[in-house]
Amino acid sequence: MNEDANQDDFSLTRLFGLEGKTALVTGGSSGLGLHMARGLLQNGVRVVIASRSEEKCSAALGELAGLGDVVAVAANVTKADAREVLVSEITKRFGSLDILVNNAGANWGAPLDQYPDEGFAKVIDTNLNAVFALTRDLVPVLAKSASADLPSRIINIGSMDGIHVPIVQRVPTFAYSASKAALHHLTKALAVELGHKNITVNAIAPGFFESRMTDHVFEHYLKDIEDDCPLHRIGRPEEIVGILLYLASRAGAYTNGAVIPVDGGTSISKGKREWTL
Repeated sequence: MNEDANQDDFSLTRLFGLEGKTALVTGGSSGLGLHMARGLLQNGVRVVIASRSEEKCSAALGELAGLGDVVAVAANVTKADAREVLVSEITKRFGSLDILVNNAGANWGAPLDQYPDEGFAKVIDTNLNAVFALTRDLVPVLAKSASADLPSRIINIGSMDGIHVPIVQRVPTFAYSASKAALHHLTKALAVELGHKNITVNAIAPGFFESRMTDHVFEHYLKDIEDDCPLHRIGRPEEIVGILLYLASRAGAYTNGAVIPVDGGTSISKGKREWTL
């Protein structure tokens, strides 16, 4: 049956089925990256996870191995030689790539007068420069499996902090907010650039979810974080995985250049904020 004959088939299997696709998730050994890798595997996707730590790669493989076809590559995506190894491994093992999830990230918090140059540079290098470089290097691999009907997907993990100025965690994160705002705009620029190659580019902008990066602020400011959100809670892993599956699936094939907040409305809320007085 040709595609035109399927146009009235709105079944979940057709709209959201990902069986047989191949994905790379950077920063996939922990936190949201691990949840996203798990969600893709559970839906029949072959997954490559990349992480700087060999130890974390091994631990993640131990958690995910029973769920499907998963490979872990220890690679610091801020380094050109590591990106070359990663691209080579994907090409050699799978030949092409359907989904690139740029999730690896870094943060640094410090008062303005104490904010170090090296901290700012590290965050920008990880959250922005590496995303651009890895995406550029993988475009030929993504294009191999792309078609007008089913484009390949690039999904960048931004942040609500790239949409609003974060204050709830008390410690300024200048580089993180700036890098995520820049990543959102880079997402749009790449969407325009790569559309003719049948590759879509979108960004997810998460709010607060449990991860290593949020351990400290949850320990000290969880009540404030909940008050700052119209839904009065933090996010759940399924809520990130759900939007990821949408963007990766047929249902999301015409979504391009979007930045989608998944933050319970925090980025548009004034909240209670008695704690700012």
